Amino acid sequence: MKILILGGYGVFGGRLVRLLADQTMLELLIGGRNLAAAQAFCASYVGQSTLRPLQVDRQQLATALQAERPDLVVDASGPFQDYGEHRYAAIEACIAAGIDYLDFADAADFVFGVSQYDAQARAAGIYVLSGVSSFPVLTAAVLREMASHMDIVSVEGGIAPSPYAGIGLNVMRAVVGYAGSPVKLRRNGRDGHGIGLAESRRFTVAVPGRLPLRNLHFSLVDVPDLQVLPPEHPTMTDIWMGAGPVPEILHRVLNLLAKARLHLKLPSLEPCSRLFYTVLNLMKFGEHRGGMIVRAVGTRDGARVEQSWHLLAEADDGPYIPSMAIEAVIRKQLAGDRPAPGARAATHALELSDYDRLFEGRTIHTGFRRDMPGASLYQRLLGSAYAQLPASVQALHAPSAAKRWSGTASVERGRGLLSQLLGKVFGFPAAGESVPVTVEFTPEAGGERWTRTFAGRRFSSLQTQGQGQGRNEALLVERFGVISVALALLVDNGRLQLVPRRWSLLGMPLPQWLLPGENSFESDEDGCFVFDVEIGAPVVGRIVHYRGTLRPA
Repeated sequence: MKILILGGYGVFGGRLVRLLADQTMLELLIGGRNLAAAQAFCASYVGQSTLRPLQVDRQQLATALQAERPDLVVDASGPFQDYGEHRYAAIEACIAAGIDYLDFADAADFVFGVSQYDAQARAAGIYVLSGVSSFPVLTAAVLREMASHMDIVSVEGGIAPSPYAGIGLNVMRAVVGYAGSPVKLRRNGRDGHGIGLAESRRFTVAVPGRLPLRNLHFSLVDVPDLQVLPPEHPTMTDIWMGAGPVPEILHRVLNLLAKARLHLKLPSLEPCSRLFYTVLNLMKFGEHRGGMIVRAVGTRDGARVEQSWHLLAEADDGPYIPSMAIEAVIRKQLAGDRPAPGARAATHALELSDYDRLFEGRTIHTGFRRDMPGASLYQRLLGSAYAQLPASVQALHAPSAAKRWSGTASVERGRGLLSQLLGKVFGFPAAGESVPVTVEFTPEAGGERWTRTFAGRRFSSLQTQGQGQGRNEALLVERFGVISVALALLVDNGRLQLVPRRWSLLGMPLPQWLLPGENSFESDEDGCFVFDVEIGAPVVGRIVHYRGTLRPA
């Protein structure tokens, strides 16, 4: 199979080539206006597909198609928002030549308008699929799954790339180009618009049982989902999609420039795109993780329901996700499953099961969170991951759990003066072996108060769920007097781990570098609940470490 990839040496095209590197039956023409760049990419390629550089301009594509006769053209160039008066020239050339076509288009107007070529594509016996990327293919598949549980009314979400992912100049040109400009979307049941990069929301990407991304700032982007998804869900009245690039300080600068352009009626910011491209690709620090979230509110049997879908990608796997949709379409075609003829947005190109196969063997994790009436605090926070816990751990955190558990523990205390002082402030138990322990659970403030008694010495904390869409969203917030610590709940190899993420004093955030470290987990031994809590802090060292077992009293 011969495939011509326009922009094959660019960010998305290059990643697609690497994803298909195991396919010996592919001949990939790495096309673009810069022949030297295409040659350099081919020279550095390691894989089993055959690569060949080709100088070609998408506006004069017909000549190359006639000479090469590829089976498929993939447009990975862009920016699709800036294709000019003849923006569908590549599609028209493919239809005239009878050659299938796919693209990475992220421009809503471009993708929405492709259907005008449907009759011509059918007559030519070819398929033309536009927007074959995470937006809108993956989001569309997620919403179809959600729609099986409810009638969707409003949708919001976004994508948060790793700061180490790298961003192409054409993508930056597209984003900066529409900053401060109207972006078409569905709002309050009507076709309306928002302002690109001037509208912002906060989301926490939190796959059940996995370490969530930190709560991030997302801004409205012009993606195909905003126009092509509402017609598929007649009950949908609102849709909003954003991007959450980091570092946030640079993101905020873009927000300010977008608002300045809107209110001061400034010209396009596109001339600044190379500057932002350079700065963003230099400012690489923080977690090498990325993610995606889709949240929907709707109705089922007349009642309001809410669902959210989350994706987490570690290290270098995340940047490949946008290219995986075209990879999957090509692999399916090689296996004899060719898309039906016609020209359309690619919203039905793949299902979630297709993505599950693409994510296998990679550090990419997904999961749904749904309303759970009557669920306990830990069931709400862990969602589907709760079922992975051992029976004794589930029993302690179940809604019908006994209100008093007892057992024994060993306690170690830090020896430093400061650690001893902090231990007294929090009321942590004294050191000892085989110390009798009881823990009582009392409903309070929508959460649970845990009162622990070690050999007659009592201390307590209040555990609640972090407020929705706030910085503690999807986290367990444990308050010890005036100090609150927000903890992520992780499920790994049958253990429930509690990882500190943020802390505050009387609601005021405290420095992250002083955040007490906590190596704590809950597990099971011979059907008995086991707790192991170790709390320490920078400079201070260990404050307390207590480990023991509990059974219902």
